[in-house]
Amino acid sequence: MTNAARALELSVEGMTCASCVSHVERALAKVDGVESVSVNLATERAHLSVAPQVAIETLIQKVEQAGYSAHLAQPTETADSTEKREQERILLAANFKLSLFATLPVFVLEMGAHLIPAFHHWLMANLGIWNWVIQAILTTLVMFGPGRFFYQKGLPALARLAPDMNSLVALGSLAAWGYSLVATFTPQLLPVGTVNVYYEAAVVIVTLILLGRLLEANARGRTSDAIAQLVKLQPHTATRLVNEQLETIDIAQINTGDLLLVRPGERVPLDGEITDGSSFIDESMMTGEPIPVSKSVGQEIIGGTLNTNGSLTYKVTKTGKDTLLARIIELVETAQGAKLPIQALVDQITRWFVPAVMLVALLTFIVWLSLGPEPALSFALVNAVAVLIIACPCAMGLATPTSIMVGTGRAATMGLLFRRGSALQSLAEVKTIAFDKTGTLTEGKPRLTDFEIAPGFDKNALLILAATAEQHSEHPIAQALLAAANTAQLTLATLESFEAIPGYGLRAQVSGQIVYVGADRLFTKLGVDLEIFSVTAKQLASEGKTPIYLALDNKIAAVMALADSIKPGTPAALKSLHQLGFKIAMITGDNQRTANVIAKKLGIDLVIAEVLPEQKVNALKNLRAEHGTIAYVGDGINDAPALAEADLGLAIGTGTDIAIESADLILVSGDLQGVPKSIALARATMRNIKQNLFWAFAYNVALIPLAAGIAWPAFGVLLSPMLAAGAMALSSVFVVSNALRLRRWQDKSGVFND
Repeated sequence: MTNAARALELSVEGMTCASCVSHVERALAKVDGVESVSVNLATERAHLSVAPQVAIETLIQKVEQAGYSAHLAQPTETADSTEKREQERILLAANFKLSLFATLPVFVLEMGAHLIPAFHHWLMANLGIWNWVIQAILTTLVMFGPGRFFYQKGLPALARLAPDMNSLVALGSLAAWGYSLVATFTPQLLPVGTVNVYYEAAVVIVTLILLGRLLEANARGRTSDAIAQLVKLQPHTATRLVNEQLETIDIAQINTGDLLLVRPGERVPLDGEITDGSSFIDESMMTGEPIPVSKSVGQEIIGGTLNTNGSLTYKVTKTGKDTLLARIIELVETAQGAKLPIQALVDQITRWFVPAVMLVALLTFIVWLSLGPEPALSFALVNAVAVLIIACPCAMGLATPTSIMVGTGRAATMGLLFRRGSALQSLAEVKTIAFDKTGTLTEGKPRLTDFEIAPGFDKNALLILAATAEQHSEHPIAQALLAAANTAQLTLATLESFEAIPGYGLRAQVSGQIVYVGADRLFTKLGVDLEIFSVTAKQLASEGKTPIYLALDNKIAAVMALADSIKPGTPAALKSLHQLGFKIAMITGDNQRTANVIAKKLGIDLVIAEVLPEQKVNALKNLRAEHGTIAYVGDGINDAPALAEADLGLAIGTGTDIAIESADLILVSGDLQGVPKSIALARATMRNIKQNLFWAFAYNVALIPLAAGIAWPAFGVLLSPMLAAGAMALSSVFVVSNALRLRRWQDKSGVFND
């Protein structure tokens, strides 16, 4: 997307198959200023990148000219679309029942006469020609009553030379119905021996495809359950505390800074910070972690989470679209609307699929009419109708997006947020994973463990200088030094100036003295001799500690050691990744010896240490050149470029916003077990997609020739249009049902296999 381009999302109605998607995409792509367009059948959304001058009305008009309706998608549309889909399902159910009620008599009258000779004789004796007349009336009622949708959509599409699945159904059923009407009312127009009726084929085609649509609607309604459940998490009202008085208020009227009361068993309305009380909060729907988390004064709580026991008063810090819940819903919707690279091939095939099927049906009719046994016209008609009906672009169109919807929805319930759906395919293809160390593999809260001073210096005086110099820094080293000074009950001096030197350390002026605090590379750069502490530093590094030096006025004064605890879930997560066949790398700015000690403890394969923030990108490029597609896991501001550079960036959800915005996948809970879980789920989703695509294509490759009559010469077998309609309806249901299996996906045996 260029700098001038803007992103738009249209909600498109009336699409039923992959051909519809192709028609809408081509219509929108022809508009001047449209840079890219991607239409998703499962979510019924069109995602566009357009130039500023492109009018939304123009885009909507183009969609309408293609035979569909559209409007600008709204952020609040999730609940409305769910309700709308339910209304459509109810209408489909009513139409199917009406259709079935009228179809059964037609089926009994025609097929009963074929199967039971006595019944045939009874019909001829009592009804005669009225048998066919009754069938004609009932079939016509079904086709132009409950089944009118196929003709309202399919025939105009055919007239625009943009046929879709509805066109195939319309042509097939109209051919059978029209031929039967001629046989019933003007039989003299047909050759001798060809006066037969196929009302049951026409009416059963419509009824079975309505049934398929109904089953598909039932199944597809469950693919967006994850978003529906997330929407339900946020309460509609909250209890606000004003001048020590409680009032119940609509959540839309709450502002940042308001004080809210949350009682036991209630959901937290919006994000905020606790000001009074303590409790255990169930955050499972956000993070995937089932155990409630202890929360007390000063800690943050998330809107939508459940307060399990104590009462809490908290100050609202985020409202509306800024809350974590709103961001999660937005991320899930965006991911669900994405197209995977694998979809490109499918789109190319489905673009020509319906015209190809119509050509095959025409060739089938000609071949049977020319070479088939008598009555050749009847055989030609039946087989051509079967070809039209058996073809199913629906299954092709739904194969990928339904799996993405269910897979990303399942991930969201586990605290794994895909910022883009295509990350599923990228994640499934990754072979090497690189980790940041501090705050990712470790807690990111180092503590001061050693403080060795040079002769002539006072330990407490140096600690005061170091802590004073670091007091305005948010770096973990600063927090460790300040904590140590606080523990020793030391009073900080006066900080006169401060300058951070990214990747090296800092320079400060404290009480008239120039203080340098940083890694050995800072002092090498300054030309300060560290020889006095060389043995001590090596010993500290060999123990897995990070040596940090302190100099006063360019004279080395002390070496300090910081130790950072490895996160509890890190060893198990890395073990799972090794079992899944991954090569693991660690990229850190830490001392090489310290990094090697930690890498040995965790079984890390590759160590890249003493790397400045801007060098992490080059380190990733080198890893990619040597090991192929690479993922990077990080949490800090200095990880943002690396997260963006990697083929796939995974951000720790407890990290900084800028890191999260640069990532493709967010681990909400910060638990590294989410890395192998997300990979295993991505692999399961890709397997599911491939199963769906195999079924969709194999179904058509196998059954279209059978419908055309390829088995007749050798086996005398033909595929009835009724069976073709049933198979076609079930193929879409199979694809959606297979995708729904991902809703029950569970990690198993520590290796997280499907």
